[in-house]
Amino acid sequence: MKKTNIFQLIHANELVNNANIIQFSQRIQNYIGISPILVLSELKQRGAQKQTVLAENLGYTPGAMTNIASKLVKEGYAERQYNADDRRNVLLAITNLGLQALEEAQRVGSQIQVELFSVLSEEEIEQYLSIQQKLLNKTF
Repeated sequence: MKKTNIFQLIHANELVNNANIIQFSQRIQNYIGISPILVLSELKQRGAQKQTVLAENLGYTPGAMTNIASKLVKEGYAERQYNADDRRNVLLAITNLGLQALEEAQRVGSQIQVELFSVLSEEEIEQYLSIQQKLLNKTF
């Protein structure tokens, strides 16, 4: 593959991702950001967790995770749960408001993806899926 082609591919991918994020942020009533939504998703899937575990699982620095957690708690999307025996052991848990925000984000995200991929034929979708699977299976 020519170098210009790989850079064109990277640029096109970034443009599509940016356009999706812009569409997403414009359609969500109380947009809180992609990172907080990913944290809410992790909390819903795996339950209450320490911030250090969340940071590691999602690839965030501890400082970034602290900022995200503080924002989620301040807005009522998550709460800190303290261990009565050891107050240093603090878990972050999703609230009902957080569940509602996550459900809206997933609904809107799905709508955007359906709209995006609607321009592709069935054959193109199969090819795209095959390419994505190939990339996901590559180990670094």
